[in-house]
Parts: sequence; structure tokens; C-alpha cells
Amino acid sequence: MSNFVVSARKYRPSRFEDVVGQQHVSQTLKNALQSDHLAHAFLFCGPRGVGKTTCARILAKVLNCQNITSDFEACNECDSCKAFNANASFNITELDAASNNSVEHIRALIEQVRFQPQQGKYKVFIIDEVHMLSQQAFNAFLKTLEEPPPYAIFILATTEKHKIIPTILSRCQIFDFRRIQVPDMVGHLEGICRQEGIEAEQDALHIIGQKADGALRDALSIFDRIVAFSGKRITYEDVISNLNILDYDFFFKMVDALMVEDAAGVMMIFDDIQRRGFEPDLFVNGLAEHLRNLLVCKDEVTLQLLEVSEGLRDRYQQQARLAPARFLLTALNLANDCDVNYKLARNKRLHVEMALLKMAYINRAFQLAENGAPAAVPEKKTAELTQRAPKTPSAPEVATAAPEKEPENTPPPPAPEPKPKEIVKSRKHEAPRLDMNALLEEVKAETAQSESQAETVLTLGQVQAAWEEYTEALEQESVKVILRNAGLELDGKKLTAKVSSALAENTIRQESALMEYLRTQLNSPQLGLFIEIDKSKAVEAPKPKRILGAKEKYLAMRETNPLIQEMQQRFDLRPDE
Repeated sequence: MSNFVVSARKYRPSRFEDVVGQQHVSQTLKNALQSDHLAHAFLFCGPRGVGKTTCARILAKVLNCQNITSDFEACNECDSCKAFNANASFNITELDAASNNSVEHIRALIEQVRFQPQQGKYKVFIIDEVHMLSQQAFNAFLKTLEEPPPYAIFILATTEKHKIIPTILSRCQIFDFRRIQVPDMVGHLEGICRQEGIEAEQDALHIIGQKADGALRDALSIFDRIVAFSGKRITYEDVISNLNILDYDFFFKMVDALMVEDAAGVMMIFDDIQRRGFEPDLFVNGLAEHLRNLLVCKDEVTLQLLEVSEGLRDRYQQQARLAPARFLLTALNLANDCDVNYKLARNKRLHVEMALLKMAYINRAFQLAENGAPAAVPEKKTAELTQRAPKTPSAPEVATAAPEKEPENTPPPPAPEPKPKEIVKSRKHEAPRLDMNALLEEVKAETAQSESQAETVLTLGQVQAAWEEYTEALEQESVKVILRNAGLELDGKKLTAKVSSALAENTIRQESALMEYLRTQLNSPQLGLFIEIDKSKAVEAPKPKRILGAKEKYLAMRETNPLIQEMQQRFDLRPDE
């Protein structure tokens, strides 16, 4: 059987100074030991994996240590410390409240409190996940917690302080544990690597620290998993591959493409990310974090909030110098809106792509807001799109656009100067407004112009042929019959399908792939489908049959057969009333 011990247990701190990231708690407890001002009940609160139970065990060991050091640490050599390290100490009782949460369990604990310690000065009771105790268990515990024997000390630990009743909180000395910072985790992992003889890249350890999300125990679990995968050498590529993390390079490339308005490049990068198996919402969250990091790099004061390795720090600062703050802030806002509405979107991929395309045109939208002349911009921007190049538009294009703008907006000759002065003065005091509606109108105008040049004139025969091709490719016979019986009429870009019933109308509307197929095959993105119920084809629903009585049957037979009337008169027959 393997003797392997997980790193979280093997390297569990046994001294206060070894606890990572909780110096404020360690120092307070040391000072309390030094001044002999120990409370009889402690409550350790904080996220998972930050050292609450570890500090409780260290405190319990120090309280019964027979040879406390000068810095108030356990000696780890006396009989009490050895018994504690071997999990054989009778003076320390640990209770998991998650599974022992009833009144009977608390009563059994209270019964143990009555007996004095066999060795040492204190009996220490550590109750983990104390918020899981029932209301009755809390009430049974109140009196003992308030007035315990002088040799009893209670240490409670919880991740959800708000679930503990106030009467318990008021009887405890509360310590709030903090999330472990990434640099502290990296330093701790580097120390473990040195002891284990493992070579690890700095970027790889940073990724592990970020993935742990403030919990050192999670970081150690991830570290063991990576070591099992990589062996004695941990690389950045191995970590992102094993943890299914998106590489930083994708975010740097995406922001570069967004800043130069490379819409095609943006779409291809996002497609590559999806082909690698990453969910769109994971990419959106990563992009938002990347934009936040770039904003942090814009100021020397906030640069310390950037929790990445030194190599990535330089790369972030370099890209932040090229990205305007207003671009980053607007893109971050769009990414946040995309993340908020992601779960409500029916087409997740399209939802993210629309957000990325809006980000790609942020700089142009700001230019529109600053120029203040959206009417003259579409012609200029259309020329730029049709003659797309890496460089900015040449001077002749700007010069030709200016004369067209001046004759329309030139003020009357008596006062040509005051009007420009007022405009310039107002722009100094007002920040440029980002008008996404104007940007969308511009993009629509450009798209309409390019599509009108590319599209050909449609004929009804072409539409009917494409309609029949789609119909024959279907598998459901009921849908095939409805599409075959639909009458088609074409009026420009308006395609009307006439059907005989509301059922047929709903069936065609549910065929969402139909219009996509027709627009692609006919090269007509503007083609629209309208469905009408043709009353001449409509089939009336059969009226429900009514059961006829004997007299009604006779009258009906007499109307359809004249011989019955003749026999009644000849033989003087009278039907029963």
C-alpha cells in the first residue's frame, strides 16, 4: 500500500509562524498567550482552506505545551506535544458539527467538559463547521459556553458566520480569517517544490494560485494533481492543459484585434477558442478580467492590484499603454452586460459574437461622438471599409470629405465666427458621448450598400427550386407535405407562403433553418418570409355529429327519398309521435 500523504496534510503548519497569510490572527493569539489574557471561547470565521482549523489545533497544542518557547510556540518535544502530533492527546477533542449536529451530540460533549484534564492545564474542544448545529443544539450549548470550567476552552470554526445565532456570537472572541493572496500561495508552493526537488515555472505556480481562489488547501490539491501529471518539472503549458484554463495569449490577441477594428480576426479568434472546447461564458469572464487588469495597469497606484508573474506584468503594461482608458472601460462594460445576460440568451454563441463586434467598433463610435456630424460620416466610413488597409485613411480622402460638409453647415455671412466658438467651448466642458445607435446605423448603411452590390435579382423560379431542395432534404413526411402544398409568391425581397391552416403556418415558422438555407443558396440576406392562410385553401373543420331521434330520422329519410312520402299517403301511415 502506498505511503503517499497529500501536501495539505504533509505540509500542514505546526507553528504560528508557519501559517500562511494570517499574521494578524497568529500575532493576536501570541500576544494573548504572552499576557495570559486568553478567552474561554474563540470563533474562527473565514472561507474554506485558509487555516481556521490549523490555527485552532496549533493553539490547542501550545496551551498544553510543557516547554513553551520564547516566541510562544509549541516545543514539539514534550510529552504533550508528542501525544498531540500522534493524535493521541486526551486533552483535545475535535467535533465535526456537520455530522454531529443534534442535541444528543452536544449533551455528550457537555458531559466530557465535567472531567478535568489528565495531563496539562486545559481541555480544548474544537468544533468545526459549527454553523451546522441545529437550533436545539445551540440552545443546549449556551450555558456551558457562557460559564465553562476554568480548564475548558472552546474553539469554534465556521465558513458561514451569519448562520450562527447572536447569543453564541456574543459569548465568543471572533477572529476573521482572510483569503490567501496569490503571492503568498506562490511563495508557499515554491518552498514545497524546493523540499520535494521539483522544478516549477513561476507562471505555472501563479496559475495554480489564481485557480485556488484564495484557498491554500485548494492550491495544494491542485499542486498534487499537476505533479502527478507533469512529474518533477511543472511548466505553464502543462498547468493550463491539465486545468482546462484559457491561455493569456488569446486575450492579448483579442484585445489587439479589437483596438484595430479587425472584426474578421475577432471572429476567428473566438471560433478557435470554441474549437478547443472552452465555453463562451468562460471566455467572456476571462476577457473581462483581462480588461480589468489593463485598466489597473493605467495607474502606478493600482498596479499593485495586478496579481500576475513579472513576465506577464511587463506584457500587460505594454498593451495598456496602447489601449485608451475609455476603450477599456466601455469594453469592460459590454463584457459585463454580456455575462449578465448570457444565461437568458437562446443562441449563446451569437450573443457573445454580438458583444465582441460592438467592442470592435468602440473607437469609431467615439470618433462619431467627437466629430458631431453623423450625417456626413457614413460616406467617409464606407470608403474606408471598401478600401480596408492597416494604415489610417490617407489625407486626400479627408480632404475630399471636408468640402462636402462645409457648404451644408456654413452659417450666414454676417456671423460666421461665433457659432464655431460656441461649439468648441461646449466640447471643452463636456466629455464625448458614446452613441452606439449612431454606430449601428452606420454599420447598417454600410452593410446595405455592400449587400445591394453583391445581391442579384431573384426570380420566383429560383426561390421555388431552392424551396424544393430544402423540402426534399427533410426527414419528416408531415413537414414535407406542408412545404410542398404551400403556394409561393415573390415581390422583390418579400417571399409570401400561402398555406391552408394555422397548423401549417406554425410548422413553417418552426423551421428556423429554412430561411437561413434560402438566403445562403440565393445569396440574398435581405430576403424575408411572410406566411398567410389562404381562405380558398382552408379546410373547414367538420361539425360534430348530433344523434338523431326516431322522428328526426324519419323526416330526414322522407326528404331524401320521395317514395316514403308517397307510401305514407297511399297506406295512410302515421309515424309514432
